[in-house]
Amino acid sequence: MPTQKSRSKTSEERHRFPRRRWRAMVLVLVLAVVPVLSLVALTYSELMLVEYEAAQISLRKAQARELALSGIDAIRMFLSLDAETQAQAGGWYDNPTIWSERLVVDDPDPRRRGRFTVIAPNLQDGYYSGIRFGIQDESARLNLNAVLVMDKQIPGIGRELLLALPGMTEDVADAILDWLDEDDEPREFGCEAEYYLTLDPPYQPKNGPLETIEELLLVRGVTPTLLFGADVNRNGVIDAEDSSSNLSPEVGLFDEEGQVGWAAYLTLWSMELNLRSDGTPKIYVNKDDLESLYTELEETLGTHWATFIVAYRQQEQGDNSGRNQSGGGSNNSQEGSGDDSNAEEEIESEPSGELDLTQPARTRISTILDLIGARVRVRYAGEEETKILLSPCQEDPASLAVHLPLLMENLTAVESPVLFGRININLAPRAVLRRIPGMTEEMVEEILARRPQDPLQADTYFQYETWILQEGIVTLQEMKSLMPFICARGCVYRVQVVGYFDGGGPFSRIEAIFDASKLPPRVVFWRDLTHLGFGWERESSGIWSY
Repeated sequence: MPTQKSRSKTSEERHRFPRRRWRAMVLVLVLAVVPVLSLVALTYSELMLVEYEAAQISLRKAQARELALSGIDAIRMFLSLDAETQAQAGGWYDNPTIWSERLVVDDPDPRRRGRFTVIAPNLQDGYYSGIRFGIQDESARLNLNAVLVMDKQIPGIGRELLLALPGMTEDVADAILDWLDEDDEPREFGCEAEYYLTLDPPYQPKNGPLETIEELLLVRGVTPTLLFGADVNRNGVIDAEDSSSNLSPEVGLFDEEGQVGWAAYLTLWSMELNLRSDGTPKIYVNKDDLESLYTELEETLGTHWATFIVAYRQQEQGDNSGRNQSGGGSNNSQEGSGDDSNAEEEIESEPSGELDLTQPARTRISTILDLIGARVRVRYAGEEETKILLSPCQEDPASLAVHLPLLMENLTAVESPVLFGRININLAPRAVLRRIPGMTEEMVEEILARRPQDPLQADTYFQYETWILQEGIVTLQEMKSLMPFICARGCVYRVQVVGYFDGGGPFSRIEAIFDASKLPPRVVFWRDLTHLGFGWERESSGIWSY
């Protein structure tokens, strides 16, 4: 029989073997769990790193957007300044000092150093070519909503204006006008609801003003190629970012004017201030209170002009004493005409008496140009005989140079403080200038040759559209026919602002349109163009490559 000692030893050995096995199992488990935990930790670390990088990218995108918004605010502030202060700062048209690589956030690390740049398409000989650092005047474009208003006033003029666009045809022009007008009667080559309701899906025409240029894509015959051309990045010029593969045969039919598409020539917001340069109201020459009118005119332009303009208003509609008038009261006769009564009346170049200001106004002045070279029959207070008073401003260049800027600066025949849709001849591209009603090819070439490259740095008289009359590019009668369609400056501005970092990374590109007719300027249109790319060759625009 085994002794107690032997039994105890056997029992101890029996218990020791399972304990060794358990220890081995723990080691195996540890070796298995530690890699799993390591993988989990690594995965978690990588996930957190990705989340951190995503958060950083989102943050930098937001910062880039804020850099672009800084540019928007800087433009709003600049446009709030008076014209003299703007000019002293270099102006808004082409001013690299304040619109190129403007530092917003300074930092030794270029990845955190933020800037904005304001870039616009440049004009060379009337064609869009390259870029400049500045703002665009919307009045250099054709206002689609104003075209319909003009067409109502002068039937057929709407189609003529639209045909200025490269590749435009009569059927598409009429379709656009039918889309805008309120009636359901199609024009000669147009279409109304009866056409659009046959489409899949059917829809109704707008029959009202457009809200965006892209709405034109709903109009029969308007294609993306016609509207945007090869300008894929929507910067107004054809550059390296616009691949030659984008030049479809449809675009190829056009010259360089058509490659940028109609969008480069169209707007919905252009207007101009009908105020003096200092922002004060002009004298409204068609007001009914002639005593008040005379006082204002005398204080601003002197007795001769005050007497002449009030006498012009007092004469009978169609009085023969005038010369070369179109639409004014003293019209339809030439100097030295066969009117026998004129031969007996004294002609004077200065007023010799005082007018009876209690006499009512009988004639309206259709345009300030009616006053140039005109003559009026006057009967001074206390006198029985009438006399012929000559206008202080005659048609000779010397007289025009003295008087015309004063008239344009201080007088208006339209009571509204703003005028809509006229085209800025100082900035309009060749394609728009060419089809202004009454504009000939010779006039276009002369305007392009003589207008200043930067209209803000030119002589004062370029501020008025009548500079083409002073330069002898047009006659007085031609100028009168052009006046409803042209201007020399607007008060609505388009901007494209890019916010970016010197060291690369995300950027933001914003397009906005400011209405500066009232202060502070307000944004009337806003669009994020970041998804279309940077928009310009970064080397040429001074923005460093990423």
